[in-house]
Amino acid sequence: QVQLVESGGGLVQVGGSLRLSCAVSGITVSMYAIDWYRQAPGKQRELVAGIQRRGTINYADFVKGRFTISRDNAKNTVYLQMNSLKPEDTAVYYCNTYIPQRNRERTDYWGQGTQVTVSS
Repeated sequence: QVQLVESGGGLVQVGGSLRLSCAVSGITVSMYAIDWYRQAPGKQRELVAGIQRRGTINYADFVKGRFTISRDNAKNTVYLQMNSLKPEDTAVYYCNTYIPQRNRERTDYWGQGTQVTVSS
């Protein structure tokens, strides 16, 4: 029922910009935390940015000042504006949400991912 679909990735040069979109269905984004993660081949998946139900925003240190997460409640979509891109930003970017369970477990939902490649 819950589905997240990322789009907007592509190939850019160092210093360029991309805007990623996460279109969400099955839940209302204003009522759940939505996070952006990224994963490069052979590396751990890492949190990039997140926006909480009340609008609280968190960023990983390595993207502060360069990336902006935002939410359009009317479109049920979360965005990640990425500026001043670096080669280290090359990864597959995923959006994520989770639904807490009563036993403190959580059910996570992931999109398929969108590839971002930053050339030097």
